[in-house]
Amino acid sequence: MPVPSTESSAPAGPPKDFGAVFDRLRPHLAELDSFLRGQLAAFEPEIRDLADYCLDASGKRIRPALVFLSGWGADDRPATALVRAAAVVELVHLATLVHDDIMDAADLRRGRGTAARQYGPETSVLLGDALFAHALYLAAQFPTTEVCLAVSDSTRKVCTGEIMQTLRRRAVNVTRADYDRVIELKTAELFRVSCLLGGRLGGHSADFTAAAAEFGRQLGIAYQIYDDLADFFGDESRIGKTLGTDLRSGKLTLPLMVLRDRLPAGERALLIEEIAGRREPDLAGRLRQMGEYDVFPAVSEAVLTALAAGEAALAPHAALAPVPLLLQLGGALRLQLKNLRAPAA
Repeated sequence: MPVPSTESSAPAGPPKDFGAVFDRLRPHLAELDSFLRGQLAAFEPEIRDLADYCLDASGKRIRPALVFLSGWGADDRPATALVRAAAVVELVHLATLVHDDIMDAADLRRGRGTAARQYGPETSVLLGDALFAHALYLAAQFPTTEVCLAVSDSTRKVCTGEIMQTLRRRAVNVTRADYDRVIELKTAELFRVSCLLGGRLGGHSADFTAAAAEFGRQLGIAYQIYDDLADFFGDESRIGKTLGTDLRSGKLTLPLMVLRDRLPAGERALLIEEIAGRREPDLAGRLRQMGEYDVFPAVSEAVLTALAAGEAALAPHAALAPVPLLLQLGGALRLQLKNLRAPAA
């Protein structure tokens, strides 16, 4: 394992966006892409093209970035163990996307047809399973069982979160505790294990690795709440998806939950009918009400609270090289939150 540096090698100043943070990782992500493409040969010839199609659906690759940043040391070159671990978490993430698109009956992801649209839901559910299986196969290649144990445990938790969310679709009595539990499992868990693996494989101390894992968990919570907020207040051309999909699909996220709890009884009843699928959603009306009832600042505060908790976990380790880099990810998310379109009341 590489010997970690005790000094920061991160550039000074706040990041402009996620792209500025990821510029530092270009060699690492290039190595990751090369490794993942090389893995296609391990799939049976009959499904290699299908697996390749899924690899092209990857987005920011924030989970692999967390592996690399948490494992950052004196040597900026991509370490083989970190590349392999990044590939493991990315394959798990891609598998969940394939399954999500089936459950959501989604036709598009990042501007092109989903695997479910391209190959059908029956084939795609098995394709997602194949991606999961290969992720665990790669995890089992490490000389220690720790990686495989951590990834398999996290994969089960991610699937549990998705199951919980699916079972509660169209439910109108979801509580904040229910919501927090789902996002902790379905999103934050994979962020957490990415940082855990990065810290361990980067040769960092157990104390720092635990702190990095907690940072990852809190960043994942913040990221999911931000994403739920962007579903109402984002710019469609920038976020790459249609707004209001959570309301249309009956997914009671935090913005809808806050609105539900602040509306007067009559309007609340109408919103409940929309969430339950018994009434056509009035997205324009709900956006107007979100402005009137200060939903945007309330949900934004939840994002900022999670980010602050993650930063506090890293504070005792400020002198270590990974910390300023990880903090830049939080700073980039803050800027994205600031750039969301808050409606006028």
